[in-house]
Parts: sequence; C-alpha cells; structure tokens
Amino acid sequence: MADAKILVISGTNRPGANALKVAALVLEQYQQLGIPAGLLSLAQLPQEIFDSSSYATQPASFAPLQAQVLAAAGLHLICPEYNGSFPGVLKYFIDMLRFPQSLERRPVALVGEAAGLFGALRSVEQLQVILGYRNAYLYPQRVFIPDVRRQLDAAGRLVDPEMQKRLAEQVRGFGDFVRALRAGGMLPVSS
Repeated sequence: MADAKILVISGTNRPGANALKVAALVLEQYQQLGIPAGLLSLAQLPQEIFDSSSYATQPASFAPLQAQVLAAAGLHLICPEYNGSFPGVLKYFIDMLRFPQSLERRPVALVGEAAGLFGALRSVEQLQVILGYRNAYLYPQRVFIPDVRRQLDAAGRLVDPEMQKRLAEQVRGFGDFVRALRAGGMLPVSS
C-alpha cells in the first residue's frame, strides 16, 4: 500500500468510549499485518469546530484532522450506537469534511458496537446511507459487536475468540480491498 495509511476512526468523543477501545484493537491488527495505519478519535476534535461559523470557514485547528482523512488510503470507522443511531458528533465530523474529496472514492470499513443485542446494526446501516451518498467505496464485510461491555475485558481486549477472528478477518480483507482498488487506479489522487 506504499506509505498511505488506513485511518482507524473512533466515532465518538465520549470519554472512556468502548469505540476507542475497539479502534485500538483494529489498529493493533493492522500493525500485526504490517499495514500502515493510524488512529483518529473524535475526542481530538477542536472545540472551535462546534462554533456555527465553522460551516463557512473551517478553523485552522481542524486542518490536521482533515489532512489525515485526505491522506488516508482507507477509513475504518468504529461506530457506536447511541439512542438507536450513530453519535451526532460523527455526523458533524462528516459534515465538516471537505465535500466531495474527503469521502468520494475512499474505501470505508465499518464496525458497529453497542450495549444492546444487535451490535449497532441500525447505526451502521444509517451510516452506510450517508457514506453511499458521499460516494465512498463501502467494504461489504461489516463486524457487529453486541453487548460490548461484556465483550471487552478490563484491559480492553475482546474475550470472545470468534469476535476476535471476525475482526481480524475484516482487517485483513479491508487491507486487500484497499490494495485492489489502488492497483486498479480507483482511489482518489490524494491517497
């Protein structure tokens, strides 16, 4: 994949979020495979981005996050479920990204995690609609982590070997997906 990274995004700014723990596991999987990857937590969003003037002019403090997205070979989004949907801060982050170049023709993999039994299925499906509108390349193998509080131990590790296997397969497959799109000249020039 040359030196372009996969950017793993924790889709919430909630302190101590399980999404960040899962994102760290995904990042570790990429590292074990030797695939360049980095981590972006929405907790890194600068406060000034939430000022309404940001719609007209992005604050300079958002530029490094925007640059990470534009430089990414692919995005691996960890999406929690809050109140039957994905976090509002994730939608706002997407709204603040440059249109169309931030997501158009950019490969995206999705992991859903939730306290409930469906592992953020609703959240991920709603997010897929937005990403489809933005013309992202959606990787079809999704992973859903239900009852996430029981799935993670005190150290933030997955306790279920089957769930570990699913996550590892998704990471490996997404790496191959990104490589295939790159080899076929299907990725944006910035990647």
